[in-house]
Amino acid sequence: MAHHLPNDFPSRLLMWQRVREYAVPPSMIETASARRAAGDWAGACAAARVDIDLDLRAVRDRHGTEVAGRLRADLRRLAPDLLRWHMPRSAPDGRLRPGLTLSLAHYGGSGTAPPQLVVRTPPAWADAGQRMSLALWEGSATGAPRHHPHPHPDRRFRLDLHRHLWDAARSGELARRCGADPAPSDRPRGRGSTLPPGLPDRAAADASWAVNRWAAEAELLLRAENRPRGAFTVRLAARSRAVLELVAPDDSHAPTLRPLREALPRQQVAALPVLPEAAARVLPDLELLRAGLTTADRLHPLVAAALAEPGPTRTAAPATAPGDPHRVECRGEVHRIALRAGVLTAIDHDPAELRREELLVALGGPALPCVRAIDAVHRSPEALPAVRERLRHGDIAGTLDVVQRLLGPGAVLPDGPLRQALESAATRRVDHGRFRSGLVSVHPAAGAAEGGTASGAEHADASHRPRLDRRVPAAMRQKHTSRARPRTGLTR
Repeated sequence: MAHHLPNDFPSRLLMWQRVREYAVPPSMIETASARRAAGDWAGACAAARVDIDLDLRAVRDRHGTEVAGRLRADLRRLAPDLLRWHMPRSAPDGRLRPGLTLSLAHYGGSGTAPPQLVVRTPPAWADAGQRMSLALWEGSATGAPRHHPHPHPDRRFRLDLHRHLWDAARSGELARRCGADPAPSDRPRGRGSTLPPGLPDRAAADASWAVNRWAAEAELLLRAENRPRGAFTVRLAARSRAVLELVAPDDSHAPTLRPLREALPRQQVAALPVLPEAAARVLPDLELLRAGLTTADRLHPLVAAALAEPGPTRTAAPATAPGDPHRVECRGEVHRIALRAGVLTAIDHDPAELRREELLVALGGPALPCVRAIDAVHRSPEALPAVRERLRHGDIAGTLDVVQRLLGPGAVLPDGPLRQALESAATRRVDHGRFRSGLVSVHPAAGAAEGGTASGAEHADASHRPRLDRRVPAAMRQKHTSRARPRTGLTR
């Protein structure tokens, strides 16, 4: 374990440390892996909170048996828990990047646009539960849900060139593709391993950019775009692009990068292929391992097998029976507070005495120190940060397990931060259900009425961009007008 002070680490790494701790719990990995091993790909998706918005029979009728067979084979190899592990995330809380359509695989079909297997994330206002959905993108004419803010596959966030990040059969390629175990053809060679001249200072100073891998990854990108060599871009920031060119004397030489000799117009730069974030950035797990912020046994088993020596598999921790979590000085003595019959109780007081004390408190009298301690734990328990993190990442089962182990399964929560957090999570799950059903296509507070204002969300049209006025919430107005949007962390 590396010895560092917490302030020595970038906030981006601390975010990824929390994401790896809470976003994909061990129970999800264990259940999804078992169902995938049994051939139940739909059950594995359900365990990983991935909804299925495709029908294999309909795909066979529209695109033929070959496309349907390739799609079925990919679904059987799909590890939805591994996909969730590598999905792009937004800073600072580390939740899934909202409103994203991400391509996983391409299939040659009979239509004008080849169908693509895509995964979608809901918009930020409907992201309760952090659920994702699998669908088949068939072009702009069909397969584009009107209630999704960005139904088209994103050029910057794509995993069709990085199957090792979601395909269980190819997860062993992770070490080579991320640079942890470079192949002979990928090892640094002369100028090809150094920073390309003219690269912006942002990329040169930030260790999170995988600059040494850009040439090899750009070759795969351009080959997928049917371009043997040529120019491409790397998005460094919201208003910063690095325009580079992949060159080589011939096919027998390894390609190298160099900046373009002549500046291109902005329209031509926008049309160039974009290096995916999965290729432009260093794998977060590799950074966490090098910084000592995690260990291999705390990673996803497929990731740990690719990056480190085989070790103990990460499994769900057994629920241990809590002992006496609290000791309180009460009436000159030290009393114990522990779980009894599923309820947190002051075990050194008679039940009849506790009932009298509760009645006295209801009438406005002072409470015993033991009763005050129990009430404080119920309102704001010591595990509340862990509860909030689990709720933020949609781990309802893990949240309830933490609360029950701390307070007991029979606890009745009074008003306080804990109850508010649980009620808020339940309310947001209703919003997600309304979004999934198509009942609400835009944020309820940002709908565009017939007059073009933010009121009247029930009359909003999904194809109309709402006008920003004083009725729009301040947080949403700042998001749409900020020059730094969207704020994203390292993405995989």
